[in-house]
Amino acid sequence: MLGEIEFDEWQCIAELVDNAFDDFTEVFRSGASWPGGFKVTVSLPGVATSLEHAEVVVSDNGRGMSKETLEQAVRAGWSSNDRFDKLGLFGMGFNVSTARLGRRTRVLTTRAGDLEWIGVEIDLDTLKANFDAQDITEPKDDPSEHGTRVEISHLVQDRADWLKRNTDALRTMLGRVYSWLLDNRPYELWVQGAKVAPRRPCRWGNDRFVVRGAGSAAEVIPAYIEIDEQFEPADACDTCGNWQTLGKARCDQCGSASLSKRERRLHGWLGVQRHLDRQDFGIDFLRNGRKILQHDKRLFNWTNPNDPTSSVEVEYPIELVNQGGRLIGEIHLDYVPVHYDKTAFEYSDRGWKAAVDYLRGEAPLQPQKAKNAGYAENTSPLARLYKGFRRNDAGEKCLIPGDGSRPLHEETRLWARKYWDGDPDYETDQKWWEQVLAHDKRVEEVKLKKAAGDGEDDPDEAAVLAALGAPSSATTASDPSTVAFGERGAAPTQKPKTLQERLDTYRAESVEVPALTREYGLPSLGSIRVETRALKTRLLDAEGQVTPIWLVQGPGTTATAFLDLSHEAFTRMGFDPSELVLIEVCASLKVKAESTRTHAQIVSDLRAACLPDTAIDHGVIRAQATELVADIRQRMADNVTEDPQRALSYLDPDEQTYTESALIADGGEGATVGLGGSGRFLLYAPPLFLVKVLENWPEAFMEGRVFVGPYSTLGSKASRRLSLARIVGYLNDIATLLTFQSVPSVDQLRRTRLSVELLQQELTN
Repeated sequence: MLGEIEFDEWQCIAELVDNAFDDFTEVFRSGASWPGGFKVTVSLPGVATSLEHAEVVVSDNGRGMSKETLEQAVRAGWSSNDRFDKLGLFGMGFNVSTARLGRRTRVLTTRAGDLEWIGVEIDLDTLKANFDAQDITEPKDDPSEHGTRVEISHLVQDRADWLKRNTDALRTMLGRVYSWLLDNRPYELWVQGAKVAPRRPCRWGNDRFVVRGAGSAAEVIPAYIEIDEQFEPADACDTCGNWQTLGKARCDQCGSASLSKRERRLHGWLGVQRHLDRQDFGIDFLRNGRKILQHDKRLFNWTNPNDPTSSVEVEYPIELVNQGGRLIGEIHLDYVPVHYDKTAFEYSDRGWKAAVDYLRGEAPLQPQKAKNAGYAENTSPLARLYKGFRRNDAGEKCLIPGDGSRPLHEETRLWARKYWDGDPDYETDQKWWEQVLAHDKRVEEVKLKKAAGDGEDDPDEAAVLAALGAPSSATTASDPSTVAFGERGAAPTQKPKTLQERLDTYRAESVEVPALTREYGLPSLGSIRVETRALKTRLLDAEGQVTPIWLVQGPGTTATAFLDLSHEAFTRMGFDPSELVLIEVCASLKVKAESTRTHAQIVSDLRAACLPDTAIDHGVIRAQATELVADIRQRMADNVTEDPQRALSYLDPDEQTYTESALIADGGEGATVGLGGSGRFLLYAPPLFLVKVLENWPEAFMEGRVFVGPYSTLGSKASRRLSLARIVGYLNDIATLLTFQSVPSVDQLRRTRLSVELLQQELTN
């Protein structure tokens, strides 16, 4: 029955992590030294592990437990008497999470100085009516060793499959749930050999702000508002958890006399994200350091309390809804009860209601709506942020990066991903801020130019240009670097831009090319950090000559490489941008190092050292193809679960033999019949079989299921064939490379590498 309680797989793991972190917190708060550090390790079944041998292990190096404490900890009806300061809030949590994952659980624990590990084995298949579980012990090599280990085996098939497939997703989810603890406490959490990184908010810095109003009415609204509010303390029942007003002898809910006076502190922050997102915004609410609600948006809604028939009104975002929002926050509510599965607070609790009233106020966030409803202006922390940042116009007035004409919403979302990937160039908000200032600078320049041409006596510029025989404005307007000259060396009709002005224009009109932005160098020549940016307007170098690339030296060992992707070097001659970047970097390094090596020698070594993935190397391309096909296999297997027998029916005898051999080699039992029930045989089938299945059953994989290309929605058979043929062609090139062991020619490898790149673009996100 416990195993039937709805807990997602990540929640089951988190319940066990909670218990370990609770122990760590007691040690941390005591101030005692802990030389071994605080570490929790989660081991999951591998993809090739059979269900019979699959197990989940969660271990920690905490203090360990005595036999008496262990007996209580594994008892289904037991709950700690400290229900307010712990993550493990319910005595049932351990039993629900372990029973949900598997039929057998072993708990082993030891303290420093104990001579052995002691534990208990709970086997649901052999547990009798008296519910007595078997005591177990294990030898201990090092008496100073300490900690607890939970081993879950005889896993439930669906849970085991999810854990096998979703290791990265589990790690990401735990990084979100425990982000505050992992960031603010010396705790470490490892999943399948990789450390879980806290998911930090990508927000504007504490010193950023906007100004609303003018003169004496001007209001500075910061992009970060700290929250720290103390409510009146209350009595909390140690038996049932009920909170009530001070001074009563017994609990209103259960009658217990075990009451303790406790503080009710609301703390954390509200702020503004550096980018807009359709889903990833809202307020996180935490209890004892663990996130209970993530990206919660209920504080952005308002319901008229004076009209019981009124519906919920969404107040944010209401402008550019398709772009999403950027108001975020992290609020700690340690005193508000939570739901048993720790995914919701008790919203009827007066502590929750008081917190909501403080954070967002009772009135609508929109000033005019508040006035119309008879409320005074809402001055709550959230209302202040709303007032300052509800609009998303580019520039400093709304703290939105832009390019002089539009906000850079898509680009800033890419920057945020680099922030979360740990790129040091995106750690602070400086890059976002520079683009805010660049936008305003360009806007101001345009205004000044327009103002300079608004006088009544100004000549007709178009007429002058026509009289001089210069190109029409339609020809030159698209290129801000163009300078019009008259015939026979006549003076220019407009002042040419300075070198710095052109650089500012190129930077504002370009986008970063992440694949070519990196450190380039060789031990014998030194190195240079290059930011590569692409634009589609004509590019002039320092001498004013048209060029496909311009490498501009920056401070120290930095440089910016501008690429004109509309130049015929790329459009007609077929150069790869990386080739010209390497040539320019080569020239710079060669001059600085006064090297006698040839350009060809340097460029070839630079490519091998700095851009190994671009090499026409059989091993490199085969590895890229293998990784991509592994991803496609899993995606295709996930999309045939409704009718896996249909996919299985396409296997011919030779392909079935290959599949069973691959399965055996991976530690399986070698029976495709059993795998056919879930489509998992696709993980072991020949690469070219994937092409066959795609050709015979395209509707299972197109239209965003695996590949983004349309199919069923196309009106004609010819259109469907064309859409499918593109994907089939790429996949066939890749599968052919993986099928045959002989080394293809360089031209064939080039084709396969291009197919890998193009097919990656066709995959759904």
